[in-house]
Amino acid sequence: MEKGKISALQMLLMLYPTIIATGILSVPSITARYAHNDFWFSPIIASVVGFMTVYIAVQLQKAYPEQTVTEYSTKIIGRIPGKMFGLLLLFFYTESTGDITRMYSMFISNSFLPQTPEIVIIATMVLVCAFCVYGGLEVIGRVGQIIFPLFVLPIVMLAIFLTPDFKPYNILPMFEKGVLPSLKGAITPAGWFAEFFMMTFLLPYLADQKKGMKNGMLSVIGVMITLVVVNLIVLFVLGTMTANKVFPLMNVARYANIAGFFENLETFVMGVWIAGVFLKTTVFFYVATLSTAQWLNLSDYRPIIWPLAILIVIFAFWGVPSSMEMTHYNVTGFPFYSIFVQFIVPLFLLIIATLKNKLKKK
Repeated sequence: MEKGKISALQMLLMLYPTIIATGILSVPSITARYAHNDFWFSPIIASVVGFMTVYIAVQLQKAYPEQTVTEYSTKIIGRIPGKMFGLLLLFFYTESTGDITRMYSMFISNSFLPQTPEIVIIATMVLVCAFCVYGGLEVIGRVGQIIFPLFVLPIVMLAIFLTPDFKPYNILPMFEKGVLPSLKGAITPAGWFAEFFMMTFLLPYLADQKKGMKNGMLSVIGVMITLVVVNLIVLFVLGTMTANKVFPLMNVARYANIAGFFENLETFVMGVWIAGVFLKTTVFFYVATLSTAQWLNLSDYRPIIWPLAILIVIFAFWGVPSSMEMTHYNVTGFPFYSIFVQFIVPLFLLIIATLKNKLKKK
C-alpha cells in the first residue's frame, strides 16, 4: 500500500517532534499540580512506558514483518477480535488528530487571532496536512528532517537566555513527600510516551529495519531529556506558580531578555511550535488514514484522505466544547485512554503472539 521508504534516522526525527510538540506546552503545568516542585522527575518515570512501548512495537514487527498492527492483530487474536481492535485504533487516531487540531486552534485563537473563527484555523491546518499525507511517507520523513533542528533550537535558546532569571533554589526541598507525588505526575506524560506505538505503522517501511529498535529508544531518550529540561527551566523561573499556568513555557519565554535586544521570544517559540504541531497532526493523520485503509482492505489509502479530513474537522470543531473541557480531558481521560490502546492491548498481543510461537515450536 505504501511504496515509499524512510530511514531509521528519519523515523527518529519524525517521532521526536510528534511526541513532544503538544507535551512541552501543557505537560509542565499538569505534572506540577501533583508533583509540585518535583515535577521535573515525572518524565523520567513516565519514560518507562515509552521504552516498553518501543520494545513491544519492535518485537511484534519481528514476529510479523512487513505488516502493521492493523494487519497482524487478526492473525494473533482472530479475525473478529482483531477487526474490533483495528476499529478502536482507527477511531483513536482519527479522534486524536481532531483533538490535536482543536488544541492548536484554541491556542492560536486565544493568543494571536481572536477575531478569526476557529473553523477557519482548523480547516486550513487539516488541509495543509492532507496534502502532506497525500505525498506519502517519504514526504513526511523529509518534513521531519526540516522541522527537527528548528524545534530543538528554541529550547536551547531559552535555556541560555533565561539563565540570569534562574532561581535554582526553587527545586528545594527535593522529594519532601517521597516519590509518590512524582509517580502521580508521571501518569499524564506517560500517555504521551505511549504514542511511540505509532512506530508499528512506520517500521514496515524502514530501509534499514535492524536500526528500528535503536532509533526508537534514542527518540524516547530525546523526548525524556527535553521534557526534563523544559520542566527545570519552568521550575527555575516560575517556581510554585507553574501549576497555575495553562501554558507555562510561553509565560517563561516572556522573561527572556539579552541586553534589550533579544526579547519577546514567545513569538519565535510560537512559530516553531506551530511547525511541530503541523508535523504531529500530519503523522497522526497518516496513521489514521493507513490504518483505516488496511482495516477496509483497500489497495490504496489516498482515496480516503479527503473524507477522513472532513471527519477530523468535525471531531476538532464539535468534539471538545471548550478549552476547560480540553484541559480536563488531557488530565483525566487521555492518559488512560492512550495507555490502554497503545500500551496495554499491544502488550497482550505480544504475550499471545509469543505463546503461540512457543506452541508452534513444540
